[in-house]
Amino acid sequence: MPAMATPSTARSDVRDAAHALARRAAEAAGVAVREVHDLADCVLIRHIFDTIWSASPTNPSMTAELLRAYGHTGQYVVVADDLTRPGEVVAASAAFLSAPAGHALHSHVTGVLPPGRGRSLGFALKAHQRAWALDRGLSEITWTFDPLIRRNAWFNLAKLGARPREYLVDFYGPMSDGLNAGDASDRLYVAWPLAAVPREGGPAAPATVDVAAERAAGAVTVLAAGADPSRAGGPAGPATWPPPPGTAVALAQVPPDVETLRRDDPAAGRAWREGLRAVLGPALDGGWTVRGVDRDGWYVLDAPQPRPSDGTAEESA
Repeated sequence: MPAMATPSTARSDVRDAAHALARRAAEAAGVAVREVHDLADCVLIRHIFDTIWSASPTNPSMTAELLRAYGHTGQYVVVADDLTRPGEVVAASAAFLSAPAGHALHSHVTGVLPPGRGRSLGFALKAHQRAWALDRGLSEITWTFDPLIRRNAWFNLAKLGARPREYLVDFYGPMSDGLNAGDASDRLYVAWPLAAVPREGGPAAPATVDVAAERAAGAVTVLAAGADPSRAGGPAGPATWPPPPGTAVALAQVPPDVETLRRDDPAAGRAWREGLRAVLGPALDGGWTVRGVDRDGWYVLDAPQPRPSDGTAEESA
């Protein structure tokens, strides 16, 4: 009879699997991910972040001094060396340990330069981050992302299997970089549980959804693009929240490319921001959960489940 796994051996198995996945993901992306500590690398990381976000020299995404302090105090600061272009760095990531101590890593900034895109480098960085966190006894990684950016929603929720925890209104305040200027900095705060052993391509239980089946089963659309999704423009109509009483599943769509839209049609970009805020904010506050998202930008939201009765009843006087 095989011996039962103890908690310590189970944790070791998860860590070993995490490191194996991180190695395979890095090899597939053609990079070597390494931790950095010296000042020259910190200056390089600042340059990478400033380039990606078109940040002003007077308002960098992160300063080299802060990155230096992060690295020196055991926070997560890494770069990805491009093995296909020796001597070049194509990505960087910075994260910090969060409260309560020993529980989570908060991933603050991750960026990939153009030569590294289209190579699943984002997944390689997340796989490395996961292995690093498990080595330190952590149980989850948290981060924020703009829920209007469809490709990021798919990567975070469907491929990685992170779960939304909060909708944060204008979390960072006005931002002046080239990607966020002119729009409110609403973010979705997500948590990625680390214990599940991932499959080769992603986590054990990715949040994939079948929107057509949900709609056929009675799901209610509360926010959607126009009839022609290839045309730039605002939502087809105002967000309808809350949905009718008794609704079990609600559907909210985001546009194909909000970054281009808010540059070319700022009014339409603001309409999308206000529409999604009107849905996701009160939904999460009210106990709804985001089960997942599909490639067409549909968030699938499940209504709160009734609490089970304890079988007791209060007697009337």
